[in-house]
Amino acid sequence: MVLRESRAAGQVKRGAIDRRVPSASIPFPTRALGARARPPTTGSEEMEERDAVGGVAVQLIDGEGEFAAEGAERFMAAAGVAGCGLSYAVVSIMGPQSSGKSTLLNQLFGTNFREMDAFRGRSQTTKGIWIARCVGVEPCTVVLDLEGTDGRERGEDDTAFEKQSALFALAISDIVLINMWCHDIGREQAANKPLLKTVFQVMMRLFSPRKTTLLFVIRDKTRTPLEHLEPVLREDIQKIWNSVPKPEAHKDTPIGEFFNVEVTALSSFEEKEEQFREQVQQLRQRFSNSIAPGGLAGDRRGVVPASGFLFSSQQIWKVILENKDLDLPAHKVMVATVRCDEIANEKFGCITSDTEWLDLESAVQSGPVPGFGKKLGYIVDVHLQEYDKEAVYFDEAVRKGKRQHLESRIVNLVQPAFQKMLTHLRMKALEKFKTGLISSLESGKSFAASVRDNTECSLKEFEQGCADAVIKQANWDCTKILEKVRRDIEDHALSVRESKLSELTAQAKEKLRKALAEPVESLFDAADQTTWASIRNVYKRETEAILPEFLKTLCGFEMEYAPAEAMVSKLRDYARSIVESKAKDEASKVMIHMKERFTTVFSHDKDSIPRVWTGKEDVRAIAKDARSAALKLLSVMVGIRWDDEPDSIESILTSTLLEGSVVSKIASAASADPLASTTWEEIPPKQTIITPSQCKSLWKQFKAETEFTITQAVSTQQAHRRGNSRLPPPWAIVAMAVLGFNEIMTLLRNPIYLFLLFVGYLIVKALAVQLDVNREFQNGVVPGIISVSTKLLPTIQNLVNKVAAEQQAEHQHPQPQAAEPPQPQMQPPPLLLSPRRPMSELRRLHMPSSPRKVGSPSPSSSSSSTVSSPRHVAEDQKPRPVVAGHENENESNSADSIV
Repeated sequence: MVLRESRAAGQVKRGAIDRRVPSASIPFPTRALGARARPPTTGSEEMEERDAVGGVAVQLIDGEGEFAAEGAERFMAAAGVAGCGLSYAVVSIMGPQSSGKSTLLNQLFGTNFREMDAFRGRSQTTKGIWIARCVGVEPCTVVLDLEGTDGRERGEDDTAFEKQSALFALAISDIVLINMWCHDIGREQAANKPLLKTVFQVMMRLFSPRKTTLLFVIRDKTRTPLEHLEPVLREDIQKIWNSVPKPEAHKDTPIGEFFNVEVTALSSFEEKEEQFREQVQQLRQRFSNSIAPGGLAGDRRGVVPASGFLFSSQQIWKVILENKDLDLPAHKVMVATVRCDEIANEKFGCITSDTEWLDLESAVQSGPVPGFGKKLGYIVDVHLQEYDKEAVYFDEAVRKGKRQHLESRIVNLVQPAFQKMLTHLRMKALEKFKTGLISSLESGKSFAASVRDNTECSLKEFEQGCADAVIKQANWDCTKILEKVRRDIEDHALSVRESKLSELTAQAKEKLRKALAEPVESLFDAADQTTWASIRNVYKRETEAILPEFLKTLCGFEMEYAPAEAMVSKLRDYARSIVESKAKDEASKVMIHMKERFTTVFSHDKDSIPRVWTGKEDVRAIAKDARSAALKLLSVMVGIRWDDEPDSIESILTSTLLEGSVVSKIASAASADPLASTTWEEIPPKQTIITPSQCKSLWKQFKAETEFTITQAVSTQQAHRRGNSRLPPPWAIVAMAVLGFNEIMTLLRNPIYLFLLFVGYLIVKALAVQLDVNREFQNGVVPGIISVSTKLLPTIQNLVNKVAAEQQAEHQHPQPQAAEPPQPQMQPPPLLLSPRRPMSELRRLHMPSSPRKVGSPSPSSSSSSTVSSPRHVAEDQKPRPVVAGHENENESNSADSIV
């Protein structure tokens, strides 16, 4: 007591020594709390900004025990503590009142905690708990300045607040500085032994054991060496620890399991100030990287992330306030709930950042992971076991409830990965089924057996994969996903089945088309009375060959009888449709077929040799036979005949159309026209292709278009007769030779006369060809003379211009190449109709060329369509001198080449 009074007197003498500001002792920048901060920069400037803000002290808990949440939140944001994660440390100091705690913190960490003014007397300076950020210390270090103990201002409540603040400091701090005087070592009260004993006991019961460093700072060290003081102090601390009741599991646990006890000593600040500052600087170095392994708080545990530090401190203080006497059994469940919740959150955060889990989650995104359930179960077990270790001291019911909640959260966290794994297994099972089905079908196995075997194999593999992916912590049901896989396989099998059936049907249809189309078409080309009987035989033969094979293939699909029979029936109908379609196509070209049939019979004899019209043939009889053949073809094309019953359509057509000149009069008198109808009695309407009225129209058109051929044959015969009688009689030739003997001798003696006569003949011949003299004189002598005289001068001019043009071309090319061999002159084709050549083309070949109609369409062009005007056709088919026309044309070509 005497020594304490002398120290107080010395402090009064020194006056302003205890009112030092931090900037006077340590050169760290400081700033008032209300000053406007500049925007943060990078590098050292940013660190200086944070340090300047951090040096400011803010009250965390006031003297009445109220937690200043708003001011603390502003401090955390301004000092940048919230963004430090786990890289921060909490340092607090406790000790007697007026023992220099604030002065030590300001000198040690560059803070500006309020210090006692010795000139105003010794009184309470720090009320409640203040917080500040250390300046120039990494990592981020938060300092708590606690209200001094054993103060007269508190009175009887001093012990309660001392215990509360001490318990609060131990609960949230990594390093606790216990400031004590050197001469108090060994005393029961002065060294805070009862307070430490109470704090140890409550610490064991309330909070999960965390590794806290207790740094005892011996102030005003005397001559007694530290080596002698430290064993005494450690012995006192060990006695306090041994006297505290502990749980059964920690009865023999040493204090080093929960606390790191460190001891240091400082000289007197008043008497040895320089030495004090040097020792403080040395102590400051120990706080650099304090949370690193080997640092003051290197083995700390139960660290709350910096973002939750403020909330955690507030809750801890709230719990402490509700237990003023530190008798906490009534609030054990609440404390256990808070702490277990914190531990659960921490473990949940650990599993979310666990590298093994992250790797597993990343791997399952790209494909199935072998041993997924085993790996995931191990990761979950590890974190749940860590929760059990840290929450073992708390209420069992709360601990189990929080564990179940943590387990549920973890299951919900990993369930998307499990679902992704199931998705991969589902796709894998479906792909396996697809591949196996293709292989089975390629090997020749039946479709139904392939589907059955591959379905069983794929589902079995999927079930094994699900069993491998499930973890024991989760009650995951794979029944629904198994049903989905089954439906996927069934849908794919059904799709493949439909595809295969469609493919088989298409193949069968193609076979039927190839087997029926060409034979039916050839039968229609050679249509006669047996055509439909032959078509029915071909249809029956091909369907009986193809459809049983198709039905046998359907047996591999294990189809029911009704669907299989329906498919076969559809194919049979398709075969009928091919025949009917081909019949309709050929019927649409019936006019062409009739003209071809007519041309074949009319232009060829019985031996299929082209006819040469010499004048001895009976054109009328031949034309009647040809028309009869065309009419028989028409009778075949009028309808589709699937039955074997004979009909009288051919006889009706023959009697009505071919013999119409005689029968029509009788029919008109006796009954109505049998072709004046739209249906046939022997053929159903649906199978009728050409109606009776259409047959009548077609026959009229046919007669009009074939009349020209008959006329040409007659004209050819007449031309042949005239050609045989063009030479003069023999007596005229003898008379010409006798009477013209002198002229003949004159020409023979003078060859130039013969040459001029020959040239004159060629010129006259060329003019005759160009003027088409024979044609002009067909209308009479006088009109012919007038027409020839009108065109004579222009024709001569055209010949002269042609000769001049040829001469000019020869002058432009003085060295012409060797003349090409003359092309053989095309002879006019014989008056025959090819079976495949349309009538208009044949008519054009046999028509004589006329210079008056160059550039205008030929009036003899005729359409091959089934609708045409018979009147126009008749006008175009007037008989003309075919032979003479051809001769004129040849002579014209020869004259042109000569000129």
